[in-house]
Amino acid sequence: MKNCVSSYSFGGYVDRLGILGVIDKAADMGFEGIEFVEGGWTGGLDKSIARACREKAMERGLTPVSYCIGADFLYGSGGDLDREVDRVKAQVDFAAELGVINMRHDVAYGMRPVDGKKAGIGYDNALPRLAEGCRRVTEYAETAGVGTMTENHGYFSQDAARVEKLINTVDHKNFGALVDIGNFMCADEHPAKSVSIMAPYAKHVHCKDFHYKNGTELNPGSGWFPTRAQNWLRGSILGHGVVPVGQCIHILKSSGYDGWFSIEFEGMEDNLLGIRLGLEYLIRVQQ
Repeated sequence: MKNCVSSYSFGGYVDRLGILGVIDKAADMGFEGIEFVEGGWTGGLDKSIARACREKAMERGLTPVSYCIGADFLYGSGGDLDREVDRVKAQVDFAAELGVINMRHDVAYGMRPVDGKKAGIGYDNALPRLAEGCRRVTEYAETAGVGTMTENHGYFSQDAARVEKLINTVDHKNFGALVDIGNFMCADEHPAKSVSIMAPYAKHVHCKDFHYKNGTELNPGSGWFPTRAQNWLRGSILGHGVVPVGQCIHILKSSGYDGWFSIEFEGMEDNLLGIRLGLEYLIRVQQ
């Protein structure tokens, strides 16, 4: 197994260290690869930034693994699908300069009722347009040598069944899933069951953990956020929460997945502590 870390995991350290300093820190902590999240630097899509990141990663012996960006094929770019696809294609060009294997883009965050009409706002209603956007992006990305992925992320396109349906509707060999083992809980699904559905489509994996409280309880306070069914989650150090991390990894390996496992820490603890303890736990569950 190959372990990497998302630059997102470093939180405020990204501003303090700079993205090149984050790459150094990831190497010093013993990771083999690094994953990038858009916005972790100034200068937008300046390709010289991407090249500097790639060169720094290679200098420190790290593989540039993945690049994660936002996208909305329903309402992004003013609702103009062509413009949104072109915007995401520009991110593909940046990803190619980063030297990453895959790029994850979101697809949508929900449909809005029109004139108060409640019907026609389901996932199946959005699916043709979402699939078209994903397909056009991945066809372009394939020519640049970059795989593309959708993640179980953002509430609307988060359930395993929905994400599986989207991937099979796109039906392109360059397009698959970034399986976030924790994020299924945001849609109130059991991680192991959902990972078992998504494992055959995995191109990359996020290892994330959560603390959980039932929605019948009051809002626990700072750091907690609601699931779609109004239960409560808070990011935790990997292994400290309720996500069955080892079981999910075993499911993925049993399905034939042999790619990267990326720590994505979003807990309240110090980021460097959370990353370090998370890596120690990830190594233990792989043994």
